[in-house]
Amino acid sequence: MTQAALGFLLKILRARRGLSLRELGRLANVDHAYIYRLETGDKESPSPEVLAKLIKALKPDKREADILHYLSSHGDTATELVDLAINDPTISAEIFTAVAGMAHRGKRSNYIERIQLVRRILEEEGGDG
Repeated sequence: MTQAALGFLLKILRARRGLSLRELGRLANVDHAYIYRLETGDKESPSPEVLAKLIKALKPDKREADILHYLSSHGDTATELVDLAINDPTISAEIFTAVAGMAHRGKRSNYIERIQLVRRILEEEGGDG
């Protein structure tokens, strides 16, 4: 089973804070075994309450929190796209969600090209991109 995008991002954010699963579980008041299942993709859609607790404990920036919210209801998002977005702070949540939505159509996506396309479209429309 490939890693779910939500779990991939949760694991990155947890590692960034230097937290073990148990520590995150205590901070968020969420069972550490459930967090592990989210990270491994055994569970993919936490309740809004659980997601809010995890976000509060992980303290991501607004962009990363917005991406987590998106991923909690779009389990089929590619981890490759999440990896690009998390490592490039110029990729806004708006760009991320637009590219993620485009990626479900047709063949395997070249995410860098799609990001550039969405940026051009947003610039033409006067968006913040």
